[in-house]
Amino acid sequence: MRLCICFTLLSIIVCASADNVFSRATDFVRDAFGGARDMWRAYTDMREANYIGADKYFHARGNYDAAQRGPGGAWAAKVISDAREALQSLSGRGAEDTLADQEANAWGRSGGDPNRYRPAGLPGKY
Repeated sequence: MRLCICFTLLSIIVCASADNVFSRATDFVRDAFGGARDMWRAYTDMREANYIGADKYFHARGNYDAAQRGPGGAWAAKVISDAREALQSLSGRGAEDTLADQEANAWGRSGGDPNRYRPAGLPGKY
């Protein structure tokens, strides 16, 4: 009888733990998709604004918005930022610009205010 009770309690604990792991994995994936959406929105806003000197602001803003969603969003922002910079560096863009973009990306992902990179005169819409 004791063995049966112990087995039942252990089963309940294991099932409760598994449900929690599944929930965390689901949250991570949901946050990652939301973070990718945030990065896309920052990119389209940057293209729409077409404002000289604003790219670092949009890098920081996209990473900031994505990271605010949680670990999944921060992960998506890092993967997208790193891939974008790797592709652009292959196209012959300067290493200094890539380094400055990555610094803005990291600043935003770490929770830093993207307005640090906001150029004067950028419309308030952004």
